[in-house]
Amino acid sequence: MENNQTTKTIVFSGGGTGGSVAPLLAVAEEMHRGGGASDLRFVFVGTKDGLEREMVAAFNKEVGAMEFVPLISGKWRRYFSIHNFLDIFKVIAAWFQSFIILKKINPDIVISAGAFVSVPLVWAAAAQKIPILVHQQDLRPGLANRLMAPWARAITVVFEKSLIDYGPRTILAGNPIRQPVSAQDESLAKELQAEYSLDNSIPLILIIGGGTGATGINRLIFKAAPELVHDCQIIHLTGRGKLPEDASLLSIKNYHVLEFLDNRVVSALMSMSNLVVSRAGLGALTELSYWRKPALLIPMPRSHQEDNAAYFAKAQAALFLYQSELSPEKLALEIRNILNDPVRLKNLGNNIGKIMKRDAADTISGIIWEIISGRE
Repeated sequence: MENNQTTKTIVFSGGGTGGSVAPLLAVAEEMHRGGGASDLRFVFVGTKDGLEREMVAAFNKEVGAMEFVPLISGKWRRYFSIHNFLDIFKVIAAWFQSFIILKKINPDIVISAGAFVSVPLVWAAAAQKIPILVHQQDLRPGLANRLMAPWARAITVVFEKSLIDYGPRTILAGNPIRQPVSAQDESLAKELQAEYSLDNSIPLILIIGGGTGATGINRLIFKAAPELVHDCQIIHLTGRGKLPEDASLLSIKNYHVLEFLDNRVVSALMSMSNLVVSRAGLGALTELSYWRKPALLIPMPRSHQEDNAAYFAKAQAALFLYQSELSPEKLALEIRNILNDPVRLKNLGNNIGKIMKRDAADTISGIIWEIISGRE
C-alpha cells in the first residue's frame, strides 16, 4: 500500500529487546490520541523474533492499527566474535531489503530509538532522502545511534548532557512512555490486591529486570526472598523462562514470582509499590520518574546502564549498587535499611520525579508533525 496525498505514513523501527520499542509506541499512541489518526499510517519495522512483534500486537489491541514488517538483523559486538564478520553480510542484505520496503511503503519519516535492526533501514532512508528522527535514551551514546545520527533531521534526547554529544540538531525531549494505567482506579487496585493477596499495611517491593529479565538479580532475590518476606511483600518478575529451579520458592507467603506481566499491569503495580528494585534501562527509569518511586538500581554489569544509575545516584534520585559487589544478605540488608527510613524514601521519590522532562511523547510528536508537514 503506497501513500495517497493526504495519508501520512510513519515508520518506527527498533527491537531485539523492548527498550528501543516502548518509547516509539508511546509516541505513536500520543499521535493517535492527538487526533488525525484516520490520516496516519503506522508501520513498525523490527526483528523477526524479538519482543517488538508481541508489543506491536498489544498496541493494536489497545490503541489502533500498526503494521509490522520484519527485517533481517545483524549487529556489531564490542568483542571478538566470528559472528561480527558473518553479520556484515546480514547488514548488507538488510540494507537491500530496507530499500525495497521503503520504496513500497513510501513513508514520510523514519524514527528509531536505537537498535541495530534500524541501522540499515535508516541508511536506506537517507539514500532515498526520507526524513529521519533518532531518539537517544541513555546517557552513553549507543553505537547504533552513532551510526544513524549523522543522517537524522533531528535527534531527541533525555538528558541535558546528551545535547553536547549530538550537536545543533539535538532537542531535549525526555523519554516517552505509554499512557500509564493509574492504580488509583479503584477496580484495578482491588483486582491486583485480590490476585496477589496484597496487604496495604505491609510494604510492597516490585522486582523488575527489564523486558527479558535479569538472571543476576533473580539469583540474589531467590536466595534473599525467604528472609525478606518477614518484613515486606514482593512481586518479582523474572523474565520468560527464568523461574526458580527450586519450586518451593513459588509457595512462599508474600512472595509472588512471575515470568511476565503486561506493561500496563507492571505500571500499575509500580505505582502501588513502596520500593522498586530494577535494572537501569531508560524504560524502567522513565516509569520510576513518572510515578516518583524510590528505587534501588542494580544495572547490567559493564554496560551503559551503569552510567544511567550513577547519574541518578549523584542526583540523589535512586540508590545504586554494583551487582558484582552484592550478596543475597547484603541486598536484603540494603532493602531493609531503606524501608526503615521513611524520610529517605520520600526524598528519593521526590528527586526521581524531577530528574526527567515530562510530556516527552507530546514533544516528540510535535517535532514529527513539523517535519512531515514540511514535506507537503
